[in-house]
Amino acid sequence: MRKLLPLIGTPSGSHPGGRSALTCRFRCGDACFHEVPNTSSNAYAGDVITGVLSRRSALRAAAVVTVAATTGTAALAATAPQAEAAAPARTDAARGLRFTPVAPNTADAVTVPDGYRQNVVIRWGDPILRGAPAFDPEHQTAAAQAGQFGYNNDFLALLPLPGERGRQLLVANHEYTDEVIMFRGYDPENPTRQQAEVAWAAHGLSAVVVEEDERTGHLTAVSRHPLNRRVTATTEFRLTGPAAGSELLRTSADLSGRKVLGTLNNCSGGTTPWGTTLHGEENFNQYFANGSRATDKRYGIGTGATERKWERFDKRFDIAQEPNEVHRFGYVVEFDPYDPTSTPRKHTALGRFKHEAATVRLTEDGRPVVYSGDDERFDYFYKFVGSKRMRHGNSRAVREHNLSLLDEGTLYVAKLTGDSPASEIDGSGKLPADGEFDGSGTWIPLATATAHGAVSHVEGMTAEEVFVFTRLAGDKVGATKMDRPEDIQPSPHTGKVYVVLTNNSNRGKAGYAAADEANPRNVNKHGHILELTERLGRPDSTTFAWSVFLVAGDPADPSTYFAGFPKDRVSPISCPDNVAFDPHGNLWISTDGNQLGSHDGLFGVATSGDRRGELKQFLTVPTGAETCGPIVQDRRVVVAVQHPGEVDGASVEKPASTWPDGPGKIVRPAVVAVWRADGRDIGV
Repeated sequence: MRKLLPLIGTPSGSHPGGRSALTCRFRCGDACFHEVPNTSSNAYAGDVITGVLSRRSALRAAAVVTVAATTGTAALAATAPQAEAAAPARTDAARGLRFTPVAPNTADAVTVPDGYRQNVVIRWGDPILRGAPAFDPEHQTAAAQAGQFGYNNDFLALLPLPGERGRQLLVANHEYTDEVIMFRGYDPENPTRQQAEVAWAAHGLSAVVVEEDERTGHLTAVSRHPLNRRVTATTEFRLTGPAAGSELLRTSADLSGRKVLGTLNNCSGGTTPWGTTLHGEENFNQYFANGSRATDKRYGIGTGATERKWERFDKRFDIAQEPNEVHRFGYVVEFDPYDPTSTPRKHTALGRFKHEAATVRLTEDGRPVVYSGDDERFDYFYKFVGSKRMRHGNSRAVREHNLSLLDEGTLYVAKLTGDSPASEIDGSGKLPADGEFDGSGTWIPLATATAHGAVSHVEGMTAEEVFVFTRLAGDKVGATKMDRPEDIQPSPHTGKVYVVLTNNSNRGKAGYAAADEANPRNVNKHGHILELTERLGRPDSTTFAWSVFLVAGDPADPSTYFAGFPKDRVSPISCPDNVAFDPHGNLWISTDGNQLGSHDGLFGVATSGDRRGELKQFLTVPTGAETCGPIVQDRRVVVAVQHPGEVDGASVEKPASTWPDGPGKIVRPAVVAVWRADGRDIGV
């Protein structure tokens, strides 16, 4: 695999997914170097997609020649941010994508198209609560951090704020901390209690009101607003749903099994039609030491000390002392940002795994359906179909009812079947005889929760075991192994569901599952996206059709595919991660771990019409950063710039990035807003 960012002189070495060793250590506990947790014999879906190629356009072989102009060495050289023209150039692109695409680059900046402008909305450490001090990285305390914007912002939501003209409510996840580039003189072998407590306070969630300049698109955080809130690794949460109170969730500090402190590693999430936000606890395994059970191994929990060594300061992070504490993480968190006094909830009915996102749509009769991926190589994706109907209104009784919607219903896992003979899927990208990678799928029920109890649909497992050890339930029913399921987004325009698969470099290697029609590329470095159509368009259906929508990589690579759109007219893309829809129905894709030699970025792609598959890069992020968020409104794009400067060998003393405040300042994750200089809508 490629060495990350060789242009800035990082140490030699490579990590799966294009991430630096620093990112692997602090974000996911070197998950790519651990044995793959899923050792079941279930089918693997990743190898099927390589052959998707251009079933409608037969690859348009001549088209790949001109793409070299944007993917060659010169385009990848470090560049300055693009100059801002008075207005963006008009093109005949799909509506919403009419901007000049940003060229791949390695600039230590957020680079946006000509005619667009940007501002930093809020940074790590900016005070948001009353009494919180100004950020001082040399004298940071847990009390200060608990009143300041947290670290490593990932999922973002912008919610309406009735009665306050020109203001919205921003909610952000704070996925993880990277102590090496947070604390001067940090000693990984001997962290201090103060450093651990600051890190606890830097995890979690932030809610902060933002004010918009209607003339420019500029967003400004409103500090000390009554709705501003911080949720940390020590905030009290409620465990709800069918596993709440189970012996599997009881600890010496919580004999009830219904109360847990904190949330960890919140990655992507979603918003609900009833006005709350959902947050997926992803790589929670890395925080717990001394795992020894088979269930610990299946969840990637190590047998020794952790990277951060929090177990030295709180026994709940030591499985040898508190064996059930780890069972209280790995859920979807629900947060009510409009009630600063509310207790956030962890919904056990949605299962326990490395949740990447939790996106909601409603059935025709108003029941919630939640999609979520398990971000691990060779793991599965799921949906939950609720049994209770959403109520409308803002009374306390209505809100309390709606907060219980995700506690009753059925949890399903996906099994995909290709419609071509297995002999025609060789992992090379060669199309099967029918000219496309597609097939059908089934949602296999795992367990059903009701107001009167829960029923398991998995032989040999109780309902409580299904909800706490959901990965094992997926193994037992033969779910399809995927290439790191990340964000899953249903289109608000068509109802089609887009499943993002970031990458899997182990696909097809000796001892690992080979390619299949849904995961068609061996050694899948760049990832792909599936398009699902639920039967009759009903989100509560138990069957679906699927096809490969996009196979990421250099457009000059024959194994790439852009829904049949000419490949000389698309931007190169690698490692899709978070996605969102714009008002025109285009899918916007943020990337994490670009393996094409340039920085990660944000891309828009048309999903329908005669320009379906047209993909254009809208921005790139600074050195070492990942693009998260994203939010695409009529006149504004908002992204989270996560872990800037996270490059092998970097530290506070030797920073790899000086973003966003420039030389002499500590690198800080932040939220950025982008808008058109002429004030018009994005991409029209």
